[in-house]
Amino acid sequence: MGPPAIHSAEDARRLARRRLPWMVFDYIDGAAGAEVGAARNRAALDAMTLRPRVLRDVSERSLSTDLFGKQARRPFGIAPMGMCNLSTPGADLMLARLAARNLVPLGVSTVASTPMEQLIEAAEGNAWFQLYFSGDGAGTFKLVERAQAAGYETLVLTVDVPEVGRRPRELRHGFKMPFRIGPRQFVDFALHPRWSLATLFRGKPQMANFQMDGYDFDRTESRARATWDTLSRLRDTWGGKLVVKGVLDPEDARAVKAAGVDAVQVSSHGARQLDSAPSAFEALSAIRAAVGPEYPVFYDSGLRSGEDVAKALKQGADFVFFGRVMQFAMAAAGEVGLQQLWEVLGDEFSIAMAQIGVTTISELKA
Repeated sequence: MGPPAIHSAEDARRLARRRLPWMVFDYIDGAAGAEVGAARNRAALDAMTLRPRVLRDVSERSLSTDLFGKQARRPFGIAPMGMCNLSTPGADLMLARLAARNLVPLGVSTVASTPMEQLIEAAEGNAWFQLYFSGDGAGTFKLVERAQAAGYETLVLTVDVPEVGRRPRELRHGFKMPFRIGPRQFVDFALHPRWSLATLFRGKPQMANFQMDGYDFDRTESRARATWDTLSRLRDTWGGKLVVKGVLDPEDARAVKAAGVDAVQVSSHGARQLDSAPSAFEALSAIRAAVGPEYPVFYDSGLRSGEDVAKALKQGADFVFFGRVMQFAMAAAGEVGLQQLWEVLGDEFSIAMAQIGVTTISELKA
């Protein structure tokens, strides 16, 4: 009997919930506070409708788009996610291979389970390095040097985590990185033997980018010292493309543009930071208006389907990134599940294009 079929992102989430330890599922699925922010963002996406048009020849449709001067085969890529190998052993490399096959960017997290050098190689260059500023910044700029040496051409500075948000679902399970295994965690793992045995066999996931001399990363370390001066220094240091991720305010977006940054990424960090934050989806159109029609605007947060992609592009995004749902697909059925979900998202998006009477991404955004 083969792996279960995935026909939607919700299928992937439901299967992942059954297979993952409670602690791991809630780490991936959880959001800040009472999770009102997550619901608010999803409600905004659900409330937008798309206008169906009929009797147009939509038999030939192109899903490819220009991204920093290169052709991406889809208008969506893979968001940077920490500790992906918790979803299934080897998850980071599965995502990298997916990025290589589809010529879309893999966001490589500062807190990835696999070294950045290995991931850009597996992604055949289709990888962007996501950077957290932490502590006094010394380790941060060491990571920038490593990213440059590894061949990364795009750096994504995430700015919406001055302090790690309080996520009660994580706290209830005692989730920490690296793992601290007490009686509660032991029972949880014992009740999910397939995940536990596979993970034990491959070795518990590590924060691989910090296994370097003179740097010991602490996930909870304050990142509050990052300022506009930090951004200016990074812009001076980094010769490639620079994206600032985690912007929800139009004034901040204008300031990012003025600082010489190449693109802004509208994001609420999947509602994992501030429960009272505005809907990232609602912020998207205001930020597009603030930075003008030509400046690159990317989007993530709350995306669950190909129709959501169409909505985000309509709202002003040039390109979007899927996060959690990718991990759920791998938890559900490994690399086969990931490919199934990717095809689902592409089919949903292509069918949505046909329904609204467009054949290219530029028509969709018009």
